[in-house]
Amino acid sequence: MKLPGTKALVTLLKFIVSIGILVLIMRGQNFWSLKADLLAVDVTMLALSVLLLFAQTFMLCHRWILILRAMGVSLDWLAGWRILIISTFFNQVMPAGGDAVRIWLLRRHGEQWSQTISSIVADRFLAMLALVVIILAGMPFLLPRVSDSSLLFAIMAVLAFACLGVITLVTLSWWPPRVVAALPAKIVQFVMLVRAPLLASEGRMTLIASAIVIHLMTVTACYVLGIGLGAQLSALDAFVLVPLVILSSAVPISIGGWGVREGAMVAALGLAGIASDKALAISVLLGLGGLIVGLFGGLVWLVAPERANFSSDKVQAVAEPADAAPV
Repeated sequence: MKLPGTKALVTLLKFIVSIGILVLIMRGQNFWSLKADLLAVDVTMLALSVLLLFAQTFMLCHRWILILRAMGVSLDWLAGWRILIISTFFNQVMPAGGDAVRIWLLRRHGEQWSQTISSIVADRFLAMLALVVIILAGMPFLLPRVSDSSLLFAIMAVLAFACLGVITLVTLSWWPPRVVAALPAKIVQFVMLVRAPLLASEGRMTLIASAIVIHLMTVTACYVLGIGLGAQLSALDAFVLVPLVILSSAVPISIGGWGVREGAMVAALGLAGIASDKALAISVLLGLGGLIVGLFGGLVWLVAPERANFSSDKVQAVAEPADAAPV
């Protein structure tokens, strides 16, 4: 059981991490140069990047719907997209985050706790697997760029762990019963949970493809922003380096990835010779694009039928079992 105030304390710590990293980054930057870059970005390229991030919500919804179907949950596509776009708004404005809101809204459609939380956990993990696939595809181009042995070791360790996880997912049903029984129950439950959509006969390839495309849309948005800022970011550089930024910002130690994303973007694009001020501007504009999509989700929330009987206290209560789920 969590102590009273634990959720607020975690949120405060995440806020401190975001602000702290941003302050450290800005200490080595020229604020006026960053401001000039942000104001000078090509409006067409900026609009295209926001459009890509908005279109990404449809792919995110499609992936989630496929996962729900594999778990025996039938959810109308439009309702699923409405829930997902609303969750992007609350991910920006509520400590409980978008996942808790997504669970609460899905519960309003009559689904059980186990199904709602399981679909979110599986969605997170499959997104991570797709990201690892992209990083592995870019490894032949990444290795020559990395001269720091500790950084290379960290990247390889993450990839090795992910590959081990995939092997476990695929082969668990072949393991001797005694070995499976010796594993922690939560790990076995989690593996069986993620296996369901991956082994489903219907929509499996579409699920994997959509998970990969979602990340490539973020990569493309960064590439477009690079063009809009006049940064010498090639399509290959974006494909190889931006997934590392996505992986870093997925670590839940900051608010909405702010700070962590900016630090990772500066470090990653620096491997391609991109100036730190340009890399920082790309990251900030990417974050602002996400905010714009989130604000659209807020507009959808104003007219959503699920808005009845909503309260932040109920969503905070939902966040507790969601946080307890294995990730």
